[in-house]
Amino acid sequence: MADRYLDVSLDKRGVHCTARLLDDRAPLTCAAVWDALPLGGDVYHAKYARNEIYTLLAPFAAQEPPLENPTITPIPGDLCYFTFSGTELATSSYGYADGSKAHGGPTVVDLALFYERNNLLINGDAGWVPGIVWGAVVEGLDRMADACQDLWRAGAVGETLSFRRA
Repeated sequence: MADRYLDVSLDKRGVHCTARLLDDRAPLTCAAVWDALPLGGDVYHAKYARNEIYTLLAPFAAQEPPLENPTITPIPGDLCYFTFSGTELATSSYGYADGSKAHGGPTVVDLALFYERNNLLINGDAGWVPGIVWGAVVEGLDRMADACQDLWRAGAVGETLSFRRA
C-alpha cells in the first residue's frame, strides 16, 4: 500500500501540518479514520497529558479499533486515538460543558496531536490511559507547536481541530 497523508489544522489560526498514516502499525485504526475523513470539531488543550491538543467526536467506525500500536508516552508529532465511555469524561473536573461531545453518548472518540515531548498518559481519576498511535507528523510540526502553545496561553474558544485527506 502506498503511503497515505492527511492535513491536520487549527482552522481559525490558519496553521496546519502534514501527517503520514501508520498503516503498517495501526491498520484498523488508520482505515477507520481514513474512511471517515474529513473529521473535526472544537479543540481542547490537554490538562493531564501535557503537550496535547485534541477534539472529541461521536464514534465513526463500524467497530471501535482494538488497542493496536499503543503508547502511554507519545512523542512530538504522534497522532493518537482514544475511546472513552460517555461517563468517563462527564465529571466537572474535566471542564466540558453540558451538551458537549463529552456528554454526547455511550462512547466518545478523542483524536489527538502531541506537539512537544515529555508527555505521560496518566489520569488522576482513571490511571494509565493508553492511546493508539495511528499517524506521525512529517511536515510543519514547528509551526503547529507554536500555534498549540498560543492555544494554551490565549485560549481555545472558537478554534477547531480538523483532519482531512492531503
